[in-house]
Amino acid sequence: MKQKIKQFFKAINIEIKDINLINQVINHKSYDHNCNYEKLEFFGDRVLGLIISKTLIDLYPNEKVGFLDKKLSTLVNKKTCYLVGKKLNLEKFINIGNTSNKNLIESKIISDCCEALIGAIYLEHGFNVTNKYVINLWNEYINKKTDKLVDSKTQLQEYSLKKFKLLPIYKTISNEGPKHKPKFIVGVKLKNTKYVQGKGSSKKEAEQSAAESLIKLFKI
Repeated sequence: MKQKIKQFFKAINIEIKDINLINQVINHKSYDHNCNYEKLEFFGDRVLGLIISKTLIDLYPNEKVGFLDKKLSTLVNKKTCYLVGKKLNLEKFINIGNTSNKNLIESKIISDCCEALIGAIYLEHGFNVTNKYVINLWNEYINKKTDKLVDSKTQLQEYSLKKFKLLPIYKTISNEGPKHKPKFIVGVKLKNTKYVQGKGSSKKEAEQSAAESLIKLFKI
């Protein structure tokens, strides 16, 4: 256990003395129903949003709220958190019930664990250390051009509102698999189209996939 914790600290490049916080960060609910990352993920999501919001305001003092909102949405979404989590090799340390195969850990779990880690660092070290830690990890994504960062769901929504004055319609087609590895299939349609499907390990991820498929299919 001590060796695993040392390796964990090396991977995330920071130490957390509170062993309870460490266990919360790396435990999925299927592994430990009482000590898991759910609440820390909820908290870390808010901490991440605060840090990135403040950073964007400082970086773009003359931009409108719409610009900042789009940039923020992309920087704090599950996909970006997943990429950061993979960068830290979090999947090597996450405890999942009923499996020892780390290849089965879904992207959403890695993303959630990443947000839980941010929450734990805040509780252990406070805002200033957490702020520096997050900015260091998110820097490459913050500096990407915004026009490439608008997610598919937002792009489709803007198109539909402009052309039809209506929002895209999403519906969940299926939700299968165990809790630690769910599989969602979601359909999306516009006023003049049939439903186009997308898959993902969460409903949001499946909606993004469906929106992206519809955009490509109709060359929006």
